[in-house]
Amino acid sequence: MAVPKRRMSRANTHHRRSQWKADNVALQEVTIDGVAHRIPRRLVKAAQMGLVEVEQF
Repeated sequence: MAVPKRRMSRANTHHRRSQWKADNVALQEVTIDGVAHRIPRRLVKAAQMGLVEVEQF
């Protein structure tokens, strides 16, 4: 793993961190009780089992 040789200035650190952006969660279309919903993939199984309220998405 790369290790910095010297301390990075506060301005450079903030500038580097400000460029990082999180991606939006990819939604998957799922039919539950005859109604199509778009929910995150990690919640599909829980939604099909009725453990998660689908209306909040």
